[in-house]
Amino acid sequence: MPRCGAKDQRRQDTAMGRTDTVEAADVIVVGAGNAAMCAALSAQEAGARVLVLERAPEGDRGGNSAHSGGAFRTVYEDAEDLKRIIPDLTDAEIEMTDFGTYTRDTFFDDCMRLSNWRANADLIEVLVDRSLGTMVWMREKGVRFVPIYGRQAFKVDGRFKFWGGLTVEAVGGGRGLMDMLFASAGKRGIRVLYNSRAVGLLAGDDGIHGVEVIHDGKRRILRAKAIVLGSGGFHANAEWRARYLGPDWDLAKPRGTRFNTGDGIQMARDAGAMSYGHWSGCHSVAYDRCAPEFGELGLVGQQKNGFPMGIMVNLHGERFFNEGADFRNYIYATLGKAVLQQPSGLAWQIFDQQVAHLLSDEYRIRQITKVQADTIEELAEKMGDLDREGFLRTVREWNAAVRTDVPFNPNIRDGRGTAGLKVPKTNWANPLTKPPFIAIGITCGVTCTYGGIRVNEGAQVVSEDGPVIPGLFATGEMVGGLYYTGYPGGAGLMSGSVFGRLAGSGAAAHAARAGNTGRA
Repeated sequence: MPRCGAKDQRRQDTAMGRTDTVEAADVIVVGAGNAAMCAALSAQEAGARVLVLERAPEGDRGGNSAHSGGAFRTVYEDAEDLKRIIPDLTDAEIEMTDFGTYTRDTFFDDCMRLSNWRANADLIEVLVDRSLGTMVWMREKGVRFVPIYGRQAFKVDGRFKFWGGLTVEAVGGGRGLMDMLFASAGKRGIRVLYNSRAVGLLAGDDGIHGVEVIHDGKRRILRAKAIVLGSGGFHANAEWRARYLGPDWDLAKPRGTRFNTGDGIQMARDAGAMSYGHWSGCHSVAYDRCAPEFGELGLVGQQKNGFPMGIMVNLHGERFFNEGADFRNYIYATLGKAVLQQPSGLAWQIFDQQVAHLLSDEYRIRQITKVQADTIEELAEKMGDLDREGFLRTVREWNAAVRTDVPFNPNIRDGRGTAGLKVPKTNWANPLTKPPFIAIGITCGVTCTYGGIRVNEGAQVVSEDGPVIPGLFATGEMVGGLYYTGYPGGAGLMSGSVFGRLAGSGAAAHAARAGNTGRA
C-alpha cells in the first residue's frame, strides 16, 4: 500500500478510482473474533467511536473463536477466585469439586516450558498477570462462564477433580462466547460491517490512519485515528502453509474459519511491521480424517483429543507418539504434526471399554470415522487401510508391556506406563482387553499458526526499525512470540482477550491524542 501524508490522501484516492472515502470511526478493528471484539469493547469503554470490520458474512462471523471450545486458561488461587468469574457457582458445586489451584508461576512456566523457553517472556508475563482481571472484565461485559466439567474433570469416588490447569469455559462454547460478545457490542453502539475484507493500511509520516476495504465487492477507504488488527493468522491459506510450515502442510485440514488467510499480517508487514514468532510452527491436533475442507459452525467435535486414554497407530499398525506424555492440554497441539508425518498423513486411535466412558462428547457425534468390533482381529479387518499383521503385533506387544501393578487414575499423572517399548507411554496405560474395541480414523487438523508480527506489552505494533508504528495495534493469532512448538490449551483465547483489551484501550488513547492535535 502506498504511503502518503494525510493532506494528500483524498487526492490519491480519487486518482486510483476510490471515491468512497469516509471518516468511519475513531478506532477501526479489523477482524471479529474474541480478540478483536475484546479490543472493540475496550476501545468503546475508553470513549472511542468504534467500527468492526468482519470479512465473513454475518452467519459465519466470529473467526476461529466461534469454532473453538470456548475454554480460557487463567490464574486462580481457589474457588473464591473462580466465583469472581462465575458468580453463580454454588456451594454444592464447590463441595463436590476439587478445583485445585493454578498459580501465576505455574501458568508462566507452562507457557515457557511448552515453547522450549523461546516465548517472549515479557509478553507471557502480561498474559499471565492480566488473565484473571481480564476474565472478570469480560464477565462484566456480559460473557458468562461455567466450569468445564464435561471435558476437564473426572469424577472419582463421588467428587470431581479438575486436571491440567484448565477449569473455565464460556457458556455455549466458542459460538456462545461470540454471540455474547456481539450482543455486548451491540448494546454499546459498536458497529459491525460484514462482508468487509481489509486489504491495505493507509500510512503517513504520522502513522496509520485508515484502511482500504473491499465491502460487498466494492473498494472503499475508511479513515480512523487508530487501527487494531485482529484478523487471525494464515491457517486457512494452503499456499502459505506449504511455504512457511513446510511440505505437505497444504494437505492438512483447517479446523476453523476459512477467512483466516493472513491478510492482517500482510497489511502490517506492508506498513513496516516486524515479522516475529514461530513461522514454521502451528497449533495442530488430531482431527477426524473425513472432516470437511474447512471448519463449519455448528459441526463441532471434529478434533479427537481423548488419545491419552488409548493408543494410536499409523497405517503400518505401529505406534508413533507417547500418548501419555502429559495431560492432553499440554501435548494435543503438537499431535497433528506427528500424524501428518505418518504414511498418507493418517492414523487410528484405539480404545476399549475400560476407558470408553472417559471419552468426551466429541467421540459421540454422528459425523465421525469410527469402527467397532468384538475382537482385535475383527477390528483390524474393519479398519481396512492399515497393515493388519503389523497392528496385531503392536497390540500383543502393547498388552504385554503395560505396568498393571501401578493403579490407573485419569485425574493425575499416574505413572502407569509401559516397559520395554520403542515408543513408551508414560501415563494412563491400559491393556486392550475389554471388548467391544473402538477405532477412530484421524488426520492432521490445523487450528492456528504461530508466526505473525511483533507487538510490545501494550499491544502496539513494532516496526522493523525498532520504534512502534503510531496508531497501529494488534491482537489475537497474528501476534507472534507467544507460542513456539507447543501450547497450553485455553491460552489462545486468554491471550486474545488480554491483548485485545490492551489494544483497544491503547487505540482509544491514541485516537484521543490524535483528535486533540487535529489529525484526521
